[in-house]
Amino acid sequence: MCCRVVIATFLLGITTFIRLKETEPSLQATLSPVYFIIALIYLFSFACFFIQKIIKNIKLNVYIQSLSDISLITGLVYVTGGIESIYSVLYPLVIIFSVLFLAGKGGLISASVSSIFYGLLLDLEYYGIIQPIYTWDYDYNSSAGYVFSRIFVHIISFYIIALLTSFAVEQEKTARDLLEKKESAFDQLDLLHKSIIESVDTGILTVDLNGDIKSFNRGAEKITGFLYSEIINKNINDAPTLISNLLNKGNRWKPRSRFEVAGSGKILGCSVSPLVDGNRKKIGNILIFQDLTVIKEMERKIEKNKRLAFVGEIAAGLAHEIRNPLASISGPIQMLSKDLKLDETDTKLMQIILRGKDRLEDFVKDFLLLARPKQSERKDINIKAIIDDVLESLRFSPEWREDIEVTKDLCNQSSIYGNRAEIRQVISNIISNAAQSMPEGGILKIETTPFPPPSHLVKGGKEKFLDRKQYLKIRISDSGCGIEGKDQDRLFEPFYTTKENGTGLGLAIANRIVVNHMGKIRIESKPGKGTDCIVLLPQQEVSNGEDSRC
Repeated sequence: MCCRVVIATFLLGITTFIRLKETEPSLQATLSPVYFIIALIYLFSFACFFIQKIIKNIKLNVYIQSLSDISLITGLVYVTGGIESIYSVLYPLVIIFSVLFLAGKGGLISASVSSIFYGLLLDLEYYGIIQPIYTWDYDYNSSAGYVFSRIFVHIISFYIIALLTSFAVEQEKTARDLLEKKESAFDQLDLLHKSIIESVDTGILTVDLNGDIKSFNRGAEKITGFLYSEIINKNINDAPTLISNLLNKGNRWKPRSRFEVAGSGKILGCSVSPLVDGNRKKIGNILIFQDLTVIKEMERKIEKNKRLAFVGEIAAGLAHEIRNPLASISGPIQMLSKDLKLDETDTKLMQIILRGKDRLEDFVKDFLLLARPKQSERKDINIKAIIDDVLESLRFSPEWREDIEVTKDLCNQSSIYGNRAEIRQVISNIISNAAQSMPEGGILKIETTPFPPPSHLVKGGKEKFLDRKQYLKIRISDSGCGIEGKDQDRLFEPFYTTKENGTGLGLAIANRIVVNHMGKIRIESKPGKGTDCIVLLPQQEVSNGEDSRC
């Protein structure tokens, strides 16, 4: 429609120019039919705006417009000289537009109609049925061969244009479909790529050559704790501290196989690689990092267990080697202490020897227990009775002070599943440490509570109790001197002690017993404010595959 209006305007301009240049009235009169045809073109173009609203079928609409355009072009050819008119070149425009809107079939139909209209016009003119109206003194002198050749050349050109345009349109359509498929495949590949990048737990960060951060996946968000919006497009110099440490540790993006960065309580394993385009040209750098905090903690525990295993092997052999001569010494000393009559000084010396012997025997016994804990018989035991028994025994020990105030807050669920002697030793070691930390007296508090605590979920007006393994939490607190922060990580290591006369085996043995009972033990302490020791023990049998929650 727009093209039709443009052509009509162009014809109007040419016709007006010719009319202004011609001075003969007879020649100016011959231009009136041309104005009439141009007016029809404008009128038809205006009518097409309403035709498309009446006729919703696009193909039928195009067929009507094509047929009308061919008719108007034929009329224009007739009023501008018939066989001598140059405006027959407008037929191919209609054929081309028909192919564009109606494919090859529409182009062939338009070519056929154009051939019929043009051939019929020239035949009627040749036989004198009609004559051109551009001149008053009409003298038709075209031969039959010339008329036939004109019709033949136009028909051939019409069909060639229709076929070539159809071929070009089909090629364009094929290329467009292929491009759409490629775009769809590229979009899917891009989506897959983004899905993979966003789904992995590994952090991925890329920067361009200017040092601006261009990508930051979900794994990086989870590991660093920073949001995508806080990092993207920021320069590495303006990035948060942890990100800056990552980049600076990488020696400003020099490729390295592996390096580690510590910060914000995390240990990150990182690697830097160049980021290249399809032509292998460097366009930036890519940083890949993982949270190694848990792995490093596992490595630390494994290394600790290796040391403990090594110590255990030495301890077992050493304890047996000490135990045998100790037994040989112990018997004769006891016999001598009974048979000999010693003065006061010798009696004190004998008592020192006997106390040293007893201390050495206890040390060897603890050594063996730590090195090779034996499988003990376990059953339901009453923790209240054990606590009372331990307190009663410790009241007569040298480390106990009369000004230590004991408070107990024991729950009704006092039964646990374990070995009585071993659990008693755990409670005894912890309470003994608490008493020793209060040389000037203080408060010793013992609490027991079920873990997890009795709880329920209310859903639909009914109570739904949580189905979880039940444990007993034992908290032993003192108001003593507390423990320095640097010492708290090594409390359960064998032979590590802050006491002048301590062996460093008490808490190590307690930890070993609790772990063998599938429980947990934890120390919470602040210097000058006392210490809390929390022990979690099962109230029923727990298999090795189950783990307590502390």
